[in-house]
Amino acid sequence: MFRLLAAVLTVFALWLSPLAASAQSTFNAGPPTPEYSEQVATSFYLPLRDGTRIAISLHRPSVGGVPVEGPLPVIWHHALDIEPAGTRATDVAAPGGRAPLSEMTRYGYVVAIAARRGNGASFGTRRGYEDFTEGFDAYEINEWLAIQPWSDGKVGMYGCSNTGEAAMHAVVARPPSLKAVFAGCFAWDRYDGHTRGGIISQYGTGPTRTIEDDLRATPVQGDEDRVLLRQAAEEHLASTNLLELMQSMPYRDGWSPLVMARFWGEVSIGAYLSQVRASQIPIYIQGGWADDFRTEGLIALANLPGQARIIIGPWRHCIHPGFDLRAEQLRFFDHYLKGKDTGIQHDDPIHYFTIGAPEGQEWRTAKEWPLADTDHQRLFLAGESLTASAPRREASRAITVDYAPVCPPDPVEPNFGPFAQPCRSSAQNVTVAARTFERDTEVTGNPLVDLWISSTSPEQPVFAYLEDVAPDGTVTVISEGRQRASLRRVVEAPWNTMGTAWRRSWAEDHQPLEAGVPVKVSFDLLAVSYVFKAGHTLRVSITGSDVRERARVEVSPAPTLTVHTGGETASSVVIPFRPAAG
Repeated sequence: MFRLLAAVLTVFALWLSPLAASAQSTFNAGPPTPEYSEQVATSFYLPLRDGTRIAISLHRPSVGGVPVEGPLPVIWHHALDIEPAGTRATDVAAPGGRAPLSEMTRYGYVVAIAARRGNGASFGTRRGYEDFTEGFDAYEINEWLAIQPWSDGKVGMYGCSNTGEAAMHAVVARPPSLKAVFAGCFAWDRYDGHTRGGIISQYGTGPTRTIEDDLRATPVQGDEDRVLLRQAAEEHLASTNLLELMQSMPYRDGWSPLVMARFWGEVSIGAYLSQVRASQIPIYIQGGWADDFRTEGLIALANLPGQARIIIGPWRHCIHPGFDLRAEQLRFFDHYLKGKDTGIQHDDPIHYFTIGAPEGQEWRTAKEWPLADTDHQRLFLAGESLTASAPRREASRAITVDYAPVCPPDPVEPNFGPFAQPCRSSAQNVTVAARTFERDTEVTGNPLVDLWISSTSPEQPVFAYLEDVAPDGTVTVISEGRQRASLRRVVEAPWNTMGTAWRRSWAEDHQPLEAGVPVKVSFDLLAVSYVFKAGHTLRVSITGSDVRERARVEVSPAPTLTVHTGGETASSVVIPFRPAAG
């Protein structure tokens, strides 16, 4: 009897072993062996429903200069420019490089790149980034790709930054043939992502180009003399200026005469949550701990359980040095477009990198965010320190807002646009030292601040920074947040915000400050996963200006910003320690 049972168990174990092997994650294991070594590319105009001609470059794997026979799945990019046409050998992309999407032809995909209307060689005007018009365009282009003779009808989409948002708006449009989307560094809610805290800072104003700028775009085949490209560039001049568009809508419910719409709602993915869920399109989100949209990606994940997954590395905006993201994209597309068992379906939905973790232990996985074992500790501002209990006596510290803050030169990327990083600004700060850690201590999650402030100005931006101060005095900004104090009213959000305070920021929510009267301003800092080393100090700094502000409104004389502590005005921060503070 026992021998029979042992035999049955052995057979059962042998039967299970292939399943167990297939459940092994192939994350960060490198790409599969390429199937093709060259591609053939053409480019042309595709006329859309209203007659607007959209420039498309089409890239097909080839052998001996001849496109391979048989239909293949398609991956496309709703971009700002197309790639040159012709026959060429494909190159192996170095990890972290900005290799063109057309390199996916190496792995048996047809790749299409469409310049969005009003951009590149495409005709038309840009009404605004990712508006209804572009969503309808995405639907039409996607379904055209699905029915071509070289397409097997399964279409995937890639994008990052503005093209990541374009990919997500294609999900909103729900084209039937769209089967998978890899989207990076996008805003779940456009107001929160691009005008975070009601302050236009660093991101989102988009391109404003001259005809000469547009003539540097790639023309379609047959237009080598750029006659059609110039005609398209002349049409682009009527495009909406995106900074002026944002400035015309200081509130989330704002109506802009530039586009004749309440534009924040039209272009916010979260406003179409039910449509995105109903699409059931699998979504892979790319983020970075040095990217301004990382929390937006995590909010998207929280609202799309079972549909979305995310990877967050120690990266800036849409770049990934030292990591082969193309291999991860292939794991995703190969599973959903080719039906391969790549192991991705067995992975936890979150892959994240903890900065400063022991070597070999930086990459972690999780089923949910915030992590279940996070120890959220509320610490109160008390003079130059943070304490576990609120000071009984009220106190305050005041600074004059500095309208000319500067940052030291960025050693990695130019300090502008999407690569701009927060720094230890020259502006006057209210600085609070937390503690010096006796052992390595991890902070993973969404830090929060509840600040009591007053100002001599009715409109006061507030900026807060989470910093690592090394024993030699070197300061590294780990996270930051910002909030316009007059839009401080906190209400229940229309979607899951992972426990962070959400401000509706409608015009009727506007509450100007009264000089010298303290008000509570609550907001989150961008998500982090970071290890403070033994001997290092966690510090919170607060100020009234930031070098990355794009549309600062200055008053004269410069206002005085006061941070209040203790008693009835006990300012505090919540730090997500894991597993506990040292």
